[in-house]
Amino acid sequence: MGVALKVAAVVVLSVVGQHAVAADLEQAASARQTGDWVTEAPSPWQIRLRALGVITEDSGYVNTVPGSGLSYSNTVTPELDISYFFTDNIATELILGTTYANIDGQGTIGGLGNIGKVWLLPPTLTLQYHFTNFGGFKPYVGAGVNYTIFYNQDVGSADALKIKNTFGTALQVGFDYMVDQHWGVNFDVKKLFLKPDFDVTVDGAKLTGKAALDPWLIGAGVTYRF
Repeated sequence: MGVALKVAAVVVLSVVGQHAVAADLEQAASARQTGDWVTEAPSPWQIRLRALGVITEDSGYVNTVPGSGLSYSNTVTPELDISYFFTDNIATELILGTTYANIDGQGTIGGLGNIGKVWLLPPTLTLQYHFTNFGGFKPYVGAGVNYTIFYNQDVGSADALKIKNTFGTALQVGFDYMVDQHWGVNFDVKKLFLKPDFDVTVDGAKLTGKAALDPWLIGAGVTYRF
């Protein structure tokens, strides 16, 4: 009797096991048909490569020169950014790029024409909130800080020009549209509040002033999520 019970138990377990395997295979086949696979959790790291339009405000002045004004050239430049996601919604982004600006006199100093040219490196770090309930469309907003380094400063009509490195703030809005788990396209707009002080020498007179650049950074490019 004991042997018979053991044999019966083995048969029952074998039948139950076969039914369980069959159910798993059926579920897997259903997933293949519907595309409902459980995807691997994405890496927290993401990069973007953008073409960036830098549009400055034409504002600024030379101290002690009433009616003086400044204007700056607009440029297009490549830009790389690196993002790290702490959660699905919260991320930080560092943008890296460099560009230049020609500086022209306006108003009472308009006769100076081109005062000089300066290159700037404006690394900007923002904290972002990403909205995740729109499928592949993933809009975000952000705010952060900027530190701009001015280098290769060349003079035009001025005898000497020195724009000082400075901190600024940044606001941001944009979106990624992900075409699959890794690749997407991006559109992004940032506003930098950037007003560096400068020293300038014209006809032997040493002057100071403020260059209110306050650029818009408008970019579009490709997103890759690791």
